[in-house]
Amino acid sequence: MNLRNLPESLSPHERCAVRRMTIQDTLEVNLSNLGTEPHRIGDAEEKNCEQMFGSVPIPIGYAGPLTVELSNNEIVDLHLPLGTTEGALVASVNRGCRAISGHTKTHAIYHGISRTIAFKIDKKPEQLINSITEKEDIWKAAGEATSSHLKIINTHIDRSDSHLFLTINADTDEAMGMNMITIAADAIGHWIANNLCKDGTTCRLITIAGNVDSDKKPSKRTHDLGRGYEVHAEANLSTKVIQETLKTTPESMMHVADAKLKDGSHIASALGSNLHAANIIAALYLATGQDAAHVVEGSLADTTVMQTKDGLQISVRLPAILVGVRGGGTSLPAQKQCLDLLLKPQTSLRPTQQLAESIGAAVLAGEVSLLAAQAAHTLASSHKKMAR
Repeated sequence: MNLRNLPESLSPHERCAVRRMTIQDTLEVNLSNLGTEPHRIGDAEEKNCEQMFGSVPIPIGYAGPLTVELSNNEIVDLHLPLGTTEGALVASVNRGCRAISGHTKTHAIYHGISRTIAFKIDKKPEQLINSITEKEDIWKAAGEATSSHLKIINTHIDRSDSHLFLTINADTDEAMGMNMITIAADAIGHWIANNLCKDGTTCRLITIAGNVDSDKKPSKRTHDLGRGYEVHAEANLSTKVIQETLKTTPESMMHVADAKLKDGSHIASALGSNLHAANIIAALYLATGQDAAHVVEGSLADTTVMQTKDGLQISVRLPAILVGVRGGGTSLPAQKQCLDLLLKPQTSLRPTQQLAESIGAAVLAGEVSLLAAQAAHTLASSHKKMAR
């Protein structure tokens, strides 16, 4: 099928329609429900999706408001747009919002976006390591020259028997930054190959994506050290809130936490001990135009439950929330409106950090509600009722 060589006079919407009709006619299938509307696809056909022939609607549900104290001590009301087809998820998060609203604090650590460059080393790896260290200012400058919005904030070197890995972490301003860091890594990798892989050191550039950064893959390193934004959210719930809003008891929730989060996760050797953090992260990533594959790193979250004098303290650590407010799908019309619903222009926090902390608070709401549902043994009945 010729889906690329279309008349230049066609609009993006028309190109989608031509491709859709071509696929329909060639494969004899019905694709009528994938039709697009000109004012809703934005630049998707030109910037986000090659050979675009339509779009799939994702239901967006509302949860909130969720009153949260952010890391700058400002208090905001969050309105959460959740993109999902899983019945009961929005209702559960909404209940969690009622329970933790006004009792939740968040903070975040920015580790930057990372990329790992791999080199083959045949001999004298120490010489290459020393050269990379000595010339760091020069190759950093080569990487930073690729974008005025990128600043390298730290680096790390690992080696195996035959390979050397240089990981670079960068601040990428308001973008999530995966494309920016990849382009910078390419410039750095080639500078090192052209300037340092000589003078008695036998080495060569193998790839600018060497997997130590674990992009879109689970890893212990990401779980332990963090990537993008490491977000913490915490709430103290009174016995009254637990009984009246969550319909259970602190003791029952502790029993589930001990079994599920401690022993169950330990037996499974889980990377991340949580209830369903990926559910909420995926829903917010989809709604706000983030790269949904990064929900993999989001799933590495750890949820902790402790008893207090009058209830429970519940916290969540999300080691890798990778978000942006520019680039990718964030500028598409519907996704932009969801971002505008969620973000608060009056806060002094950097927009990407505000988004990351908002996701952390939303995850905590989801964790609290599911923990309570399991403690009250209503998980199955809720899904039977709401997810038919």
